[in-house]
Amino acid sequence: MTMSRYSRWLAGCLVAAALGGISHADAVNIRDAQGRDVVVKDASRIVSIGGAVTEILYALGQGDRVVAVDISSMYPPEALKTKPSVGYFRQLSPEGVIGLAPSLILAADGAGPKDAVSVLEAAAIPFVRVPDHYNGEGVIEKIRLIAKAVGVENRGACLERVVAEDLAALSAMRDQIKSPVRVMFLFSFMNGRPMVAGRGTAADGIIRMAGGKNVFDGFEGYKQVNDEAIIAAAPDLVLSMQRSGQDLDAAGVFSNPAFAQTPAAAGKRFYSMDVMYMLGFGPRVARAARDLNQKLYPDLQVTALPSDTQDRAAQLCAK
Repeated sequence: MTMSRYSRWLAGCLVAAALGGISHADAVNIRDAQGRDVVVKDASRIVSIGGAVTEILYALGQGDRVVAVDISSMYPPEALKTKPSVGYFRQLSPEGVIGLAPSLILAADGAGPKDAVSVLEAAAIPFVRVPDHYNGEGVIEKIRLIAKAVGVENRGACLERVVAEDLAALSAMRDQIKSPVRVMFLFSFMNGRPMVAGRGTAADGIIRMAGGKNVFDGFEGYKQVNDEAIIAAAPDLVLSMQRSGQDLDAAGVFSNPAFAQTPAAAGKRFYSMDVMYMLGFGPRVARAARDLNQKLYPDLQVTALPSDTQDRAAQLCAK
């Protein structure tokens, strides 16, 4: 979906939910991803850490409250272009975050380093860790928590409905699959050896949501593997990501002797997607999974998602 179409359906969502308040009448208690109870009294100045966190805040119409983002906040594009950066979300500087005088810090669970996060949690500024589970339910959980933290629960409910119906339509597409395509997610080559994704990763999550099978689901996390493992895995398709200055392409990947022996190379099946669109697990997750599904199963009937049209999204939000 183009940026303009995405903006239109979000605009419909926000207009339909405009009667919802956008600020706290009273303090609100948030149980965050680490089980901590965090009291939020003021959400007027938010530091947003994590691409999905920022995307959700903007989808809820709260971009004007965001005073800084991290460098993974690549969507919508104006976030990183117009807001100060606090660096990469796994390499935070407490001084850099606190120096922005935020009233609330929303951070994807997994932000770091550990010592920096401990300092931020001990500060007087409310620090909320947002759960980051790599499935559709996890996206809805993120939306609900963020909407509550910033006092826009009506708008959050609106966005939840649209995402939930997108996920239901995606499930109908998966129901058509008879034999799952075997997918390998290639993160990078390090010293000539491939780094691939196992279970429990965002890559594994999007492959599953698209109806594929991760050929390296026998281990957790990301791991370097040898040529023998690549050949034995026999992927039907190699999946990678588009990121600035580090894109992989089919010619380069399949020129590797191990990859050259896979069914993916024989069928010339290589696909890459924008990194945050594919792995961000924000409100666009069903569309990202639908796009991947179409590459895995080009003969399957394509199901329209409710968020594909502005009017349908507005109707959902008006219920």
